[in-house]
Amino acid sequence: MRKIDRLFAEYSESHRNSTNKLIHWICVPFIFWSIIGFVSLIPSQQFCMLYFGCISLVSLIAVILVSVYYFSLSWRIATVMIIIMLLMEHFVFAISHHFPQKAWLFFAAVFVLAWIGQFYGHKIEGKKPSFLKDLQFLLIGPAWLLHFIFKKIGIKY
Repeated sequence: MRKIDRLFAEYSESHRNSTNKLIHWICVPFIFWSIIGFVSLIPSQQFCMLYFGCISLVSLIAVILVSVYYFSLSWRIATVMIIIMLLMEHFVFAISHHFPQKAWLFFAAVFVLAWIGQFYGHKIEGKKPSFLKDLQFLLIGPAWLLHFIFKKIGIKY
């Protein structure tokens, strides 16, 4: 069994309840996005692209490091996650650009509310979140959701 399949199987053990799964479909992307938002607030050089917005050097390094991890699991998952992270970065830039002094507050509110949702989902599930056992599950959550989309449209991950 491939490493990614083992990780998805282990992650799935604490995500069987349909309500908890639904909560994860909402909250995991928001948590991931808010973390991208926090990283983007670290002062560093900005790279601006036509029609996209800007990405900070720190954010770019974070995207690269996370992508290396995803590539170690699956090139298809990694490729789509890079696109997702860059799209999320675009919306982070929009928030930061339009509300420069309050962006951190918006990211914090989204982060806290999404984690409240996550813990509520795990209370319903009756099992602790996977990341309490192993921190890599913080990155597995988004990929786990993506693998369902891949399966639905018939793409091997």
